[in-house]
Amino acid sequence: MASETDERQVAQLIDGDIGWSELRNDVLPDPKDGERFEVTRRLLEERVDFENPILLPLNDHLYAVGTDRGRIVKCDCGHEFCSLGENWKHHARVRIREDEGEHREIYPEYQTPHPDWDFQLREWFCPGCYAQLDVDAVPAGYPVWQSFEPDVDTFYEEWLGEPAPDTR
Repeated sequence: MASETDERQVAQLIDGDIGWSELRNDVLPDPKDGERFEVTRRLLEERVDFENPILLPLNDHLYAVGTDRGRIVKCDCGHEFCSLGENWKHHARVRIREDEGEHREIYPEYQTPHPDWDFQLREWFCPGCYAQLDVDAVPAGYPVWQSFEPDVDTFYEEWLGEPAPDTR
């Protein structure tokens, strides 16, 4: 079991609240605690509004979770997207910024993409809570790809040295 300090540091890492000095001097140089993933997983499970076990965090709001229907992608609000093998972006809300005026809402003047570039900003949102899940900066017509496609079994078996959890 991790110490209270380790749990405090993991919680601060999750929240983005750890100071640079502590991160640089205490967290980064120390050997990784073998329990850190389990502590992280447990802390994340305490923060979400669902009972399914979190198998892996996918980003700040999305998780691979186990259910009686198999492994699925779920938002921390509880919204279920799809099976883990599918592209969750096909089940999300998207806002596409395509013109110079829309780009200037994000970028300062003279830092917007050139109008001739046919550039898109795709902002992906949860249909349940409207949390922003991802942003893609791509040429128009570029395919909708996930940036991370986890292999849960390999992660658990080869990295953690234990069998992947059964789904519930």
